[in-house]
Amino acid sequence: MDSTTGQQAYDRGNTIFSPDGRLYQVEYAREAVKRGSPSVGVATDDGVVLAARKRVRSSLLEAETIEKIHEVDDHLAIASAGHAADARQLVDVARRVAQHHRVRYGEPIGVEPLATHLADHVQEHTQTGGSRPFGAALLVAGIDPDRPGGSDVEPRLFEVDPSGTPYGWRAVSIGNGTDEISGFFEDRLDGGGPLDRRRGTTAALEALEATAEGDGDAALEPESLDVWTIDSETGTVDEFSTGEIEAVLAALE
Repeated sequence: MDSTTGQQAYDRGNTIFSPDGRLYQVEYAREAVKRGSPSVGVATDDGVVLAARKRVRSSLLEAETIEKIHEVDDHLAIASAGHAADARQLVDVARRVAQHHRVRYGEPIGVEPLATHLADHVQEHTQTGGSRPFGAALLVAGIDPDRPGGSDVEPRLFEVDPSGTPYGWRAVSIGNGTDEISGFFEDRLDGGGPLDRRRGTTAALEALEATAEGDGDAALEPESLDVWTIDSETGTVDEFSTGEIEAVLAALE
């Protein structure tokens, strides 16, 4: 049996490990994420910024119908990359979990507990027969109370990957061009100093612009972008209008 035949045998089920400890179906799901248009997140001192570039395949397509960022609760939003249908199902799970927590405990769910719950749900599909891994990755962003009953708040940003692992980040990218964007964030944001939402928004769009040309786009267009922010002071999710995105892009030039 050659190596190709052996690999195909382990490809037949997502619950079977290969001899070298790999789950090929999970790796294929990660490849599906890498082929998706990128989404980025930046946790700032006064909130969180989520930005995404939408892949508009035709001039006849209505760009506003492509949803890359979703509001989950008053203080929570999720950005996605990969298969849009899989991401939509995970967002629905997140909304149900957030509302059940609010009804049961009389308080909003924390960002990390929500990310962990989503990661548990994703992980189940890597070891359950008759299902497949989700071909989508998520950025879960929101505002957390610093301590139970406390008045201080803390911006949080988590990535949930197709293996079902949650990671906390200051700035992160999912989708196409992840390595390039990560390097950009490390160079631009790793120097310390204050980082407010305005600077975070600029950095997020600069990062998306850095990968636009490599993905076949000449430049960023406001209609192909989603930009959302979550304000620490108000604890609310705000979506940028096309005019506001145009203003940020103009400042980049």
